[in-house]
Amino acid sequence: MDMLKINNLFVNYGDKEIIKDLSMNIKKNKITAIIGPSGCGKSTLLTTLNLMLEENGGNFTGDILFKNKDILSYEKDNIRKMIGMVFQKPTPFPFPIYKNLSYAPIYYGTKDKKELDNIVKTTLKRVGLFNEINNDLNMLATKLSGGQQQRLCIARALTVNPEVLLLDEPCSSLDIKNTENIEEMLLRFSKDYTIVIVTHNLAQAKRISDYTAFILDGELIEYDETEKIFSNPKDDKTKEYIEGIYG
Repeated sequence: MDMLKINNLFVNYGDKEIIKDLSMNIKKNKITAIIGPSGCGKSTLLTTLNLMLEENGGNFTGDILFKNKDILSYEKDNIRKMIGMVFQKPTPFPFPIYKNLSYAPIYYGTKDKKELDNIVKTTLKRVGLFNEINNDLNMLATKLSGGQQQRLCIARALTVNPEVLLLDEPCSSLDIKNTENIEEMLLRFSKDYTIVIVTHNLAQAKRISDYTAFILDGELIEYDETEKIFSNPKDDKTKEYIEGIYG
């Protein structure tokens, strides 16, 4: 089943065309990796999928269907609840840990303190942070280590029960151990969420994704099951990128 269907997508920032006639379907409860050189449009694609693009000064034409419904027919707040986003650099709010995790549920209408406590506890457990910081929930989230901050940001996205999780280079600034923790987490989460991850780490894409899309200069060059992309790419440009000839 397709969670997102993208048809003839063009994305522009002013006169600059970033994405050109891109069409692809993103499978439900699968991990899709987006690979390609810096500046090819990977991150722009993510911000288009949860309607953050316009706030960044861009616009798009074409069709994006979320659960077979035009994404523009949804309220933006609802889209961002259902399609969560985690950025490359950890971005905890300058609040205590508890407030970071209760902020979105409160915004979307949860008022009961016991329910909020349960959301905070459950999401911390899901990202493996509960035992590490359970006694420090009133500590500023910005005092956590980089790996902990990134896991907190993932937990924050999960507090409102999204259906899709978009991640833009979530491990680029992390060490090997924290990268392993997040990869293991994403593999577990794919049973419950549709995950789209932008990554420059080709080994990471190969390790954790079910499908891989290769974008070059704003164009989708190839999109297939990850095993096929890495073992037998159909396009020479994909083969050259994977082999490190350019990118």
